[in-house]
Amino acid sequence: MPTPRPAAIALATLLCLAAAGCSEAVSGADGKTTGVADKAPSAAQGTYPVTLKNCGRDQTFDKAPSRVVVMNGASVAEVSTLLALGEGDRIVSNQQTYGMSEVPGRAEEIKGLPTGGVKPNEAFDIPREAMIGLRPDFVLSTTSYGFDAKNGFATREQLKEVGARTYISPEGCGQDNLNMTIDDSYTLLRDMGRVFGVQEKAEKLVATERQNIADVAAKVGNAKKPNVMVIFSNMTMGGNDFSSVAAHGIYNDILTKAGGSNAFASASKTSFADISKEKVAATEVDALVVVSYNDPDPTAYAKKLLKEFPQWPAAKKNKFVVLSDSMYLGPSNDLAVEKIARMLHPDAF
Repeated sequence: MPTPRPAAIALATLLCLAAAGCSEAVSGADGKTTGVADKAPSAAQGTYPVTLKNCGRDQTFDKAPSRVVVMNGASVAEVSTLLALGEGDRIVSNQQTYGMSEVPGRAEEIKGLPTGGVKPNEAFDIPREAMIGLRPDFVLSTTSYGFDAKNGFATREQLKEVGARTYISPEGCGQDNLNMTIDDSYTLLRDMGRVFGVQEKAEKLVATERQNIADVAAKVGNAKKPNVMVIFSNMTMGGNDFSSVAAHGIYNDILTKAGGSNAFASASKTSFADISKEKVAATEVDALVVVSYNDPDPTAYAKKLLKEFPQWPAAKKNKFVVLSDSMYLGPSNDLAVEKIARMLHPDAF
């Protein structure tokens, strides 16, 4: 596998750190906090105060945040969720990007967001001093990694002291995200809907996505489930030739709803499998899903992989699809389900 760029190394590190369930909505709580704000985006319509129980901490909002910082975390789940809810004008610094998206215009919209002039630290994210200097009133991180002092980041306590609430996305509290499902994407949408006073919009987005997925699942529900390999392109996460192969987590939920099964689910007890070329060659792969993270040519990677294993049914039938943000936590999992389903079961559509 080619040596990944620094951003790719960051993705490998953070994906392996992502973890067990952390977000539970609690309504009508008392206790108010004050954030620093000098921006006046369109007023949110909601009932405040709002309290979220997030990774064991209560975060109370007496109004919609107006100086939002989105940490990198090798994710676009958080920034995409805010954009889907129409809250992009509240972001003063966004560090997230995948370089591509299944949502038309989303990648360009993300690219156009302010960065706050932040120079990332060695952990590829916002250093403590720069974070405090941004004067945030709300900071989002994909995992608890983004608030760990030993990584050079501002802690949740330090941010609270300067008036900033903090939020760790669903399944980001512990050490592995192997239990993540599409429902966690709905939780993120609903939580942000409550924080920004746009609950109705969040519920509409969830309802639409649920219906889209149900429609696809109904079409492919009785079909044979092909064995699918899900792999991040040009990514190294371990010591073997293939260390970025998805084994568990939201990937499997998406595959199941698309009428497929993970060919490497038994290869690891964690989210990602670290396996040899020989093991890959000996596994029957009926179809390939390549997930791109800032890879300029993931299609070339997919074709190279199929050429490398001509014995795969996937290679013989040229069955592959390239995806990016829709395959991970975020507001567009229905697009991944449909694209994979159309690749696996074209006759159903």
